[in-house]
Amino acid sequence: MTDLSGKVAMITGASRGIGAAAARVFAEAGAKVVLLARSEDAIAGIAGEIGPDAMAVPCDISRFWEVEAAVNATIQTFGRLDILIGNAGVLQPIVHLADADPEAWGQVIDVNIKGVFNGMRAAMPVMMAQGGGTIITVSSGAAHNALEGWSAYCTSKAGAAMLTKSAHLEGAARGLRVMGLSPGTVATQMQRDIKASGMNPVSELAWEDHIPPEWPAKTLLWMCGAGADGHLGQEISLREEGVRRAAGLIA
Repeated sequence: MTDLSGKVAMITGASRGIGAAAARVFAEAGAKVVLLARSEDAIAGIAGEIGPDAMAVPCDISRFWEVEAAVNATIQTFGRLDILIGNAGVLQPIVHLADADPEAWGQVIDVNIKGVFNGMRAAMPVMMAQGGGTIITVSSGAAHNALEGWSAYCTSKAGAAMLTKSAHLEGAARGLRVMGLSPGTVATQMQRDIKASGMNPVSELAWEDHIPPEWPAKTLLWMCGAGADGHLGQEISLREEGVRRAAGLIA
């Protein structure tokens, strides 16, 4: 397992699903973890479970000043920031373009694209000043394939994937390790929402077809180590057997 002793990791969308699993996995690997989400009670509970090496920061990542404040609080509390996991994302509304509410559609862009930018914008100067850091964006196969009813989600994930490439292009020479992770379908609340929509083939998948959130969490941990250096600037797909093996998920 990748050793993160002495490292500080910030995880967005840490109240449930992949984010909550990553907070626990990173803490087990020795990192100090900073949990960001709008759900104050949820992240406070997880931070309390982890102990004094965890800090919960209520934050709406679509607002830059809130993300910047969270980064500043991290520096004040733990002295540094080594890892940023841009995990927070929303899917709803699942709706045809012709019927979409413009405000609801735009909110997906605010969270899934602007939220990723806000995290990078707040963290990159800090990481560059200290000589390096790792930034990983949780992506999706939806970034590359249009799906019925998912125009906002697919568009936003495509934009976030390009932000990841841009951050690598501009940050690699300054010591930044930047990558994306496409986890496939994960057994989280999002999949329950997809199932309830009844729209497009993803809603037809059975619950047992989805991987547990601990799998992408452990893969994110592996990506923070030198073993993943061959993938810098790229989007790693957890659907690939070789990636699952490298991350220690299968023999």
